[in-house]
Amino acid sequence: MSTNTSNITELDQKYTLHSWLNAGAKTLAIARGEGVNFWDFQDNRYIDMCSQMGNVNLGYGNKTVIKAIQEQVEILPYVAAARSSATSAKLAEKLVNLAPKNIKRVFFSTGGSDANEAAINIARTYTGRQKILSMYRSYHGSTFGSGNLSGDVRRFALENPAAPGFLKFFNPYTYHSKLKFESEEQITSYYLDLLEEQINYEGYNQIAAIEVEAVVGANGVLIPPKGYLEGLRALTNKYGILLICDEVMAGFYRTGELFAFNNWNIEPDLISFAKGITSGYIPLGGVLISEEIAKFFENQAFQYGLTYSGHTLSCAAGLATLSAYEELNIRARVQKNAPIFREKLTELSKNHKTIGEVRSIGLFAGIELVKDKNSHESLISFGRDSQKIMPQVQKILLDNGIAVMGRESILVLAPPLIISEEELNEAFVKINKAFDLIDEKFA
Repeated sequence: MSTNTSNITELDQKYTLHSWLNAGAKTLAIARGEGVNFWDFQDNRYIDMCSQMGNVNLGYGNKTVIKAIQEQVEILPYVAAARSSATSAKLAEKLVNLAPKNIKRVFFSTGGSDANEAAINIARTYTGRQKILSMYRSYHGSTFGSGNLSGDVRRFALENPAAPGFLKFFNPYTYHSKLKFESEEQITSYYLDLLEEQINYEGYNQIAAIEVEAVVGANGVLIPPKGYLEGLRALTNKYGILLICDEVMAGFYRTGELFAFNNWNIEPDLISFAKGITSGYIPLGGVLISEEIAKFFENQAFQYGLTYSGHTLSCAAGLATLSAYEELNIRARVQKNAPIFREKLTELSKNHKTIGEVRSIGLFAGIELVKDKNSHESLISFGRDSQKIMPQVQKILLDNGIAVMGRESILVLAPPLIISEEELNEAFVKINKAFDLIDEKFA
């Protein structure tokens, strides 16, 4: 069978249903990848400034990970979830040793959605409570529980009827707020006071957990103000509520630390992870579990199961990915490139009418698209318009060789963590050129 672009696209449009797209939608057919770049079947090169879905942290073609997968598939390709393997046991040990001191066990899933399903199950079983609080501007997955846990519009399809016990509160996100604050501490105080009031009105003794993305990912790279996560941890401790941190997108050095919450002084009770654990080479996710909760399950079976939990190939890839992070000194590399990345984002905002606030931490950035810099009016209205305009913005970037993610009126940049300063320079030249056209079309 020929593997030209038209052939692949035709087959895809005819037979495949993609996440978040209408049937028959035309998608970019990707032929190969190397480093921070990928190519289509016409040999057009694209700089992957979103690591596909924020997961290809090591870029394409990492030999350490590829070799580990190849060797493992010959030794033992699979064992049942109720059995163990060398790769799952060693990866569990490695993750516990890297995690905060209160973490003692790991449950392995196949990705982020079912990792959060497991976290919900653990929290409700351990506490005997039903309610779970999460933020409106959040995404935790698309399965029934994780989808109801999510706060953005993608949960709507699962709310007919919704799963019981899932409640939402507002993130500290002030760019479009009518309220004016004098400091980050004032923002923190305001939003924590609102949350504490909600906790009491919901009945603190009915709330199993509060789950947050320490740094919100797909919904705009929202970085918590000073003291917010510490204050949230204090609130959950005060009322005997578990704190779950979703590190699916922000984990594994995306923000310059192993987990995003490591940028602040907190220890969650449960940590969901996926994406960067294998750099996207094979699906894997999981939940890191505190010692206190782990002890509870010594006398009670965990009533949750997955056929591919602790898959031997996935765990081999996970071990190799963690080794590659160490070999390539990824933490230091991200921390070195973070201020360069931020400076280029700031310059981009100054040069273009359609860019308002830019936010970044590590190699993770949100770009607010605006009609007016002074009023902060969004370029794309909430709701249906975002389904029409955002794809146009992304296509202009793609036509200029840049792949990004985007939701509502915010673009998200999350390049592979191996990206060099020279590659960042090249990428931002192309991004600037694309925004000349975006300004011309939408400003």
